[in-house]
This record gives sequence, structure tokens and C-alpha cells, in this order.
Amino acid sequence: MRSYSPDLTPPWKKPTPAPEVPAETDLVVEEVTTGFCGAVIRCEKTAEGPTVTLEDRFGKHRVFPMVARGFLLEGRPVTLVRPRPGGAAGPAAPARTASGSVAVPGARARVARAGRIYVEGRHDAELVEKVWGDDLRIEGVVVEYLGGVDDLPAVVAEFGPAPDARLGVLVDHLVPGSKESRIAAAAAGADVLVVGHPYIDIWEAVKPSSVGIAAWPKVPRGEDWKTGVCEALGWPANTGAAWQAILSRVHSYRDLEPALLGRVEELIDFVTAGGES
Repeated sequence: MRSYSPDLTPPWKKPTPAPEVPAETDLVVEEVTTGFCGAVIRCEKTAEGPTVTLEDRFGKHRVFPMVARGFLLEGRPVTLVRPRPGGAAGPAAPARTASGSVAVPGARARVARAGRIYVEGRHDAELVEKVWGDDLRIEGVVVEYLGGVDDLPAVVAEFGPAPDARLGVLVDHLVPGSKESRIAAAAAGADVLVVGHPYIDIWEAVKPSSVGIAAWPKVPRGEDWKTGVCEALGWPANTGAAWQAILSRVHSYRDLEPALLGRVEELIDFVTAGGES
């Protein structure tokens, strides 16, 4: 007598096995139920089973169980497994830019858009270039620095923003009631987005741990902040050299505070939504 399987699910409806991928450090995956996307930072063995901790581009950590077909790698379901010391490597993770975006090998910089992003000073521009430079070149976005925001409304008027030439501005220490907030309000418009971070200077947007310090020093009001920081930390009184040392410790978005990351991403989105170059 012919025997039949108790499973009456048609073969074409049965889920296909997902490949097992070692959860190597820095592998970027997406958790299927929440959509949380991040890089693997560690795997742990718990009483409930193995777990993996992911870190997203804003530094947020989430812990997930390593269940079958629980993650997407380059859009395809995979099952994460604990990596074996000396074992064979799984599928390679897609290369990432310093900002956390998927790298585009061989991509050529596009012609610059009419829109621009302005930042306050040279240090701001150098930091944005180091982390978001690859993204900006692909999008054709040029970053320029102002040397301060006191004359921002006049600068905006001279630029002449339009729907196909949007202007984004990143302002230091943009907090309610500050001089910067009043200037930002006067400069903003339909084709002008002014955003900022809460830090007195762009130096402070670099995570202290990345620089090798416990915290950024508190500098008394009225004192030059950069000079005060150098003095408090025992660094040579050369703010230019100090900044280059700080910048050398920044390797990716993980070295920056989330309050800065979100604002720069917002400006890029705003400028690139303003039409072609």
C-alpha cells in the first residue's frame, strides 16, 4: 500500500531553507519583524537561546534572538548562527561608507546640484566630508562653510534658494532662546532648511570615548570653548592641531553623537529632494 506524508502542504508553499550566516562583527542585517537594521556587535549565549546585538547608524542597540529566517542580508532571509573561531566565512556583508550607507563600488561623482549645504566653519565641513563624503559625491551635493552664522539671512538672500536649488544649513548650539535660534528662524523658508545640534562646537559632537576621554570638559561662560577644552585636558594650546587629532579618531558614524547624525541626514534628504542638478 502506498504511504502518504501527513504534511499536506503543497511543495511550492513550503518555505525554502534560509542559509546559515555566521554573525561576524560588523555584519549588517535587518531584523524581519521590526525592520531594525544594524551591524552585529556581539553574540551571546543565554538560557533562552543565542542572541545577537545590533547597533544602528545612530548608535542605538537592540538585542534579538537568533531564530531561523529571522534576519535579512541584502534583502534575502538568512539564519544567523554564532561564528566559529577559525571557521569558514559566510556571505560577505555589503561594503559600507563611513556614514553607514551601502557603498557603490566604482560610482562616479555626479555633477554638482544647484542646491548646497552650508555649515558654520572649517571643522564642521571637514567632519561632514570625512563621514558623509562618499554619499555627498554620489548625490552631487557640495558642502561649504560660512565662518559663522551672524550674517546667515544675508547669505541666504544672496544664494537665492528655489525649488530646484534648495539650501540646507547646519548650525552649532541651536537651542531654544539662543542667538543662533533667532538667526535660524529669520533665515528659514520654503526652500531653506536650517537645523542644528545642541553642542557648543562641532568638537563636542564627537563621542568622548572615540577621543579617549571620559567627557568633554565644562568651559566657563565667556571663555573661548576650544581653548578652554585644550587647557582642561592638558592638550597643547593649538586648537588647529587639537582638531586634527580629534578628526583622526573619527572613522565612521559610530564615532559621532546621534544628535548630529540625524541632522546631517535630514539636510542631505532635503537638498536632494529639490530636483536634479
